[in-house]
Amino acid sequence: MSGKPVLHYVSVRGRMEPVKWLLATAGVEFEEKFIETKEDLQKLRAGGSLLFQQVPMVEIDGMKMVQTRAILNYIAGKYNLYGKDLKERALIDMYVEGLADLNELIMYHDFKPANEKEQNLASILDKAANRYLPVFEKVLKDHGQDFLVGNKLSRADVSLLETILVLEEFKPDALAKFPLLQSFKARMSNMPNIKKFLQPGSPKKPPLQEKDIPGLLAIFH
Repeated sequence: MSGKPVLHYVSVRGRMEPVKWLLATAGVEFEEKFIETKEDLQKLRAGGSLLFQQVPMVEIDGMKMVQTRAILNYIAGKYNLYGKDLKERALIDMYVEGLADLNELIMYHDFKPANEKEQNLASILDKAANRYLPVFEKVLKDHGQDFLVGNKLSRADVSLLETILVLEEFKPDALAKFPLLQSFKARMSNMPNIKKFLQPGSPKKPPLQEKDIPGLLAIFH
């Protein structure tokens, strides 16, 4: 288990997407091994590769890492995207965990019954506009720097950009009332490694399609 990290997950965004974002931002090439059937997942489980019988799983530095937050923390620490001291790390964790709460809502939206989707999406966009995005607009204003913590790129910045782009898929003018976030998005999107990841043909996954949901459910149930 040396060389490039190997990412084991289904071929959708889900919980692996933030891992890909972080590796891509750090300029780290990785391989993906997609779980395409229930048998693929059972084989990983039977082989002892999944500590808690769950994916995502990342093979990196001789480890088979599971639990998304643990994976992200390790990558952020390894590639200097986790602040310079404990206080900066605490800020980064707070920002990332807040964004994770919002992203959980977004991720489960695709699996809501059709008759609940419109109301659910309205709730997500309301929370984004009134609870989450104002926090980061204020952080950028109060901090007065290009990045959320210190004056250096961290995993919090990467997570914020990823979340902004997902929100804009639902509502293209999601940042209309947030000028500092608009500037942040432009700056981040033009960083060379991120710009490359945003190009067509990169490992970045498109939004989940309704036609793919039955196949996913068949793998995990």
